[in-house]
Amino acid sequence: MVVWTRAVAVGSLLGLIVLGLAWELVLAPTGNRTLVLKVLPLAVPLIGLLKNRMYTYRWVSLMIWLYFIEGVIRASGDRGLSAALAGVEVALCVSLFAACAVHVRWRLYKAHAIATTAQG
Repeated sequence: MVVWTRAVAVGSLLGLIVLGLAWELVLAPTGNRTLVLKVLPLAVPLIGLLKNRMYTYRWVSLMIWLYFIEGVIRASGDRGLSAALAGVEVALCVSLFAACAVHVRWRLYKAHAIATTAQG
């Protein structure tokens, strides 16, 4: 389960990075290409997720809600392709959050089980 949640988390994060770059540069640019800078904070946790750091899973599950909010606002306010891309952003955010939450829970469960077995 831990391997699966790690793969989903990394895949969702990579999907958000690619989506953000494509959205602001090619698919539905707003005319202000500096909005592509919103992708930079997503690159920071990528290294921690790839190194399987528990702390990264915890804080990225909180940070991702900023992107979720942006997606919801743009999905309800934009039209056409931009609204559809915002829907994809929301879905990727939810899958990243769920993967991080399950990953942390399973790792803590396994650590507790190992500690309990070692004591008994």
